[in-house]
Amino acid sequence: MRFLPRICRAIDRHCSAASVILGKGVAWLTAVMAVATTVIVISRALFDVGAVALQESVTYMHALVMMCAAAYTLRADGHVRVDIFYRSYSPLQKAWLDALGTLLFLLPFCIYCGVISWNYVANSWAIREASPDAGGIPAIFLMKSLIIVYGATLALQGLAELARNLITLLYVNDHE
Repeated sequence: MRFLPRICRAIDRHCSAASVILGKGVAWLTAVMAVATTVIVISRALFDVGAVALQESVTYMHALVMMCAAAYTLRADGHVRVDIFYRSYSPLQKAWLDALGTLLFLLPFCIYCGVISWNYVANSWAIREASPDAGGIPAIFLMKSLIIVYGATLALQGLAELARNLITLLYVNDHE
């Protein structure tokens, strides 16, 4: 059992590093979205000019931020939860609850997300699905691919969190 903490730390280190790189990498898109939205509003209001590709780019950026930063948010413990009871739990109780939540809810959800969306994304790639609007971005298939990325990165970070909780459970149980 002595090897398990090393394996857990390795999983945590590598998965968490990937989540942080991806999460911080897309975080700057929120500022770009704000600028793009401002440009869209001003160009419409003042000049009566619409830019379909620019409008769609805001949707693409939003999808990137939401789907690619979910794992980073999990890593940073930023997901919403009901803290009425959780905040008063001991580290051991939190580790048990988090480990069970990961095993019973998060990982099955990620697997379901990947399985259910696979054909949807594959079909979009097969036809190289593009925007139905004239002047739109011809890459809807890329945006739909983010569903797979979302499930995979969230599952990997979930495994890292599970590893971290196992370390806590092993450490607390061995040293109490």
